Amino acid sequence: MRIVIASSEAVPFAKTGGLADVVGGLGKALARRGHDVTLVLPYYRQLMAEEIPRRPTGRFVEIPMRGQRVRAGVVESQLPGSQVRVLLIDHPHYFDRPGLYVEDGSDYPDNCERFCAFSRFVMEAAKMFRLQPDVIHCNDWQTGLIPALQQIEYRSRPGFEQTAAVLTIHNMAFQGSFWGLDMELTGLDESYFNWRQMEHYGRLNLLKSGIVFSDALTTVSPTYAREIQTAEFGCGLEGVLQHRAEALTGILNGIDVDLWNPDTDPAIPMPYSRETVSVGKAFCKKRLQERFNLPQQPKIPLCGMISRMSEQKGFDLIEEIAGELMQQDVQLAFLGTGEKEYEAFVRELAARCPDKVAATIGFDESLAHQIEAASDIYLMPSRFEPCGLNQMYSQAYGTVPAVHAVGGLADSVIDCTPESLADRVATGFQFQTYDAAAFLTRLRDALDAYRDDAVWDVLVENGMSCDWSWDRSAEEYEQVYAQARASLNPSC
Repeated sequence: MRIVIASSEAVPFAKTGGLADVVGGLGKALARRGHDVTLVLPYYRQLMAEEIPRRPTGRFVEIPMRGQRVRAGVVESQLPGSQVRVLLIDHPHYFDRPGLYVEDGSDYPDNCERFCAFSRFVMEAAKMFRLQPDVIHCNDWQTGLIPALQQIEYRSRPGFEQTAAVLTIHNMAFQGSFWGLDMELTGLDESYFNWRQMEHYGRLNLLKSGIVFSDALTTVSPTYAREIQTAEFGCGLEGVLQHRAEALTGILNGIDVDLWNPDTDPAIPMPYSRETVSVGKAFCKKRLQERFNLPQQPKIPLCGMISRMSEQKGFDLIEEIAGELMQQDVQLAFLGTGEKEYEAFVRELAARCPDKVAATIGFDESLAHQIEAASDIYLMPSRFEPCGLNQMYSQAYGTVPAVHAVGGLADSVIDCTPESLADRVATGFQFQTYDAAAFLTRLRDALDAYRDDAVWDVLVENGMSCDWSWDRSAEEYEQVYAQARASLNPSC
């Protein structure tokens, strides 16, 4: 198949979160499976690493915007380690900025215009470069206008007659909701601004637009696909998703095993495999303890957490149990940024308990790998988690996750129970109710299990034996693509 993937970010070109990892990993996996894949991204000049090869194509795409013609250049690159062609939309006014969506804690006020323009640039680039896609795979609200453009404007144009639009919802909490007057920026007729299509409580909603007009929908785990059809997790769009339930498929994300493999990881001090995990992890743990000035105590369980510091990620629970947790024989290593109150909490905890807690406020990719490799237990008590990747990285690195049983966490971590241990399938610890007492109880269970070598070895081996590669997920996406294309010709 000829597949165009449209996204606002992708590793290694630009990243703010898991979306970038997912897009890069899926693109490479699809290309390995024989598909012709083109990835289209904004060209964030200020944020792109100098070492990434790129070249101007000398070609330009033009779109209508606010009654004028707006032109962007196209720069070409390649997804490292793959045959995936990358087209970068070069419009400095829209994309040559210090941030992707936010600067100094505030959204760019023209985000609606920026990403409506990007969606149109994607379609025109597909036309100019004669990509003739079988599928345009869109990701989140930033590309939510594309399915509407495909259905309303492009399906009658040469090269797009049999193109299916697929939208992946990575996080319902981010919808691209803008005031109603921004409908003008879409370039579509005002008649589409209605409650069945693009309007949501008087506002333009780009995620809803994508949901309504796509030929198929996916989200990033089977459990999350069910959750977002409820009021608790649907963020106001549960009714639209219920209406489109037959088109919605939950596909658990994979991880890029070229980047996240403890046996080949250049960022960790001693690579290790399933056979050598006890020696390798012990050495990685010792080196991380040295780096963070934590007591070098090999038998003390080290708990890692690499995360946006927010309530969504469960930092309210971490704060609530901190006092009791500090009474345990345990060490904690935090890495991330986020809400100021939780950054302050983590800093204060590290200052108050320097022999138990280390914290780095910021992000360091190499350090993230080192924490995964060194940790015994990974904390992921998210209030909600569409998929999550760190629980997969953790299991691949022999680190046992303790998670809230929601979304992809419920789908990718097999809870440690007497039955799952006896069946040798357990990989971690789940708590069902989102409260501090439930989290602390299961965390204590994990600490107890750590002290039982026979139990712990089973958990580590099971996690490291799982197939977390994108090849597993890419096969499911192929099925969705085929179904989406078949829906265009239901009589065939």
